[in-house]
Amino acid sequence: MKQNKLPHLSSKKISTFLAVLALLVIGFTGGYQFAITGHRITPNSQSAIISRDLPSGKPVTFNQFWQVWDLLKAEYYDPAQIDESKLVLGAIKGMVSAVGDPYTVFLNKEEQKVTEEDLSGSFDGVGIQIGYKGTQLAVISPLPDSPAEKAGVLAGDLIIAVKDPSKDIDKSTDGMSLPEAVQIIRGKRGTKVTLALLREGNDQPIILDVERQNIDVASVTLTYEGQNKDVAHIRLSRFGGETKAEWNKAILEVLGKPNIKGIVLDVRNNPGGYLQAAVDIASEFLPRGTVVVSEESGGQIREQVKSDPQGKLLQGKVVILINKGSASASEILAGALRDHKGYKLLGTTSFGKGTVQEPRQFSDGTGIHVTIRKWLTPKGTWVHEKGLEPDTVVEQDVNTIEDEQLMAAVKLLEQ
Repeated sequence: MKQNKLPHLSSKKISTFLAVLALLVIGFTGGYQFAITGHRITPNSQSAIISRDLPSGKPVTFNQFWQVWDLLKAEYYDPAQIDESKLVLGAIKGMVSAVGDPYTVFLNKEEQKVTEEDLSGSFDGVGIQIGYKGTQLAVISPLPDSPAEKAGVLAGDLIIAVKDPSKDIDKSTDGMSLPEAVQIIRGKRGTKVTLALLREGNDQPIILDVERQNIDVASVTLTYEGQNKDVAHIRLSRFGGETKAEWNKAILEVLGKPNIKGIVLDVRNNPGGYLQAAVDIASEFLPRGTVVVSEESGGQIREQVKSDPQGKLLQGKVVILINKGSASASEILAGALRDHKGYKLLGTTSFGKGTVQEPRQFSDGTGIHVTIRKWLTPKGTWVHEKGLEPDTVVEQDVNTIEDEQLMAAVKLLEQ
């Protein structure tokens, strides 16, 4: 682990929403077309064209938008730096950011590509999943055997600054969006990025140089633990597009072993992913039609997502491992199985992300993630910014090579 001083730290379809968004995009694009063809429209007539009454009854115009647009075009000292398409995308990004939710974001083409790579499980980078603690960028989890994990990055670390000379970047993460942070930290294999981290119990920032490598991680891994290798340890690293197929392969192997005493379902350092993938896994342990998660919008339960089909693992002993890197879909899975089956959670308090995002992609390659509702466990618990408390608290000793949490789970199953 290399530590250096950082030389400089710069201080289902949501049709209503998408209809409004589409109108705003069309409005901006229309103005852009008028501008580049040289046909000027007076502010009053322009605002009349794209004025509208919102559902709240409050009228809105784009008068000020066009005033700023014209000011930049006319007065900015270096006209060559004015790129109209970037201005439009910047305006859309700002509009989405103004919602005030760090998980509701507009993605440019590069950022959209990054999100697709994340769910495929193959990319060049340092191998960390990131989110927010409050408004501060934080490590949800380092991936197993990743460059970040080997360098000493831990789940729960707050990322306060990033430096990459090859990208001419040396900046604080204050106010940085999630896609921007991912794009900065990710890069070509063999290059390095420097992270300034704040860690619980440390007064001073920890500065780590991490070399990027190719990250290619299976979402499901299966090993056998215990003195007689009679405990199946199934580790879920994320809920991606390939998770169901990998899970089915692992479960068929486990079901073919008659001596198995129980299963350790390990969602430590699992940052989440597709909601449906989590529901599919939960369905393996639950009777058909059991509520896995309730989704609430505007204070009303909008939908209850139920297990389907009948599970293959209705009987048997299960312990679920969680830690501060277990977030979102992994919390849905753990919460549902504890509420319905009484399975014990072992480890440390989970991350606490209780909202669901709907990803959409536009024809130009850009995209948007919109927080559409919050999710609740079957018994109505909202974990957001609180996390799931384990039934048995077991801390991991980072100074040993032993996996104390896994060993404790195996011991419970072998009793």
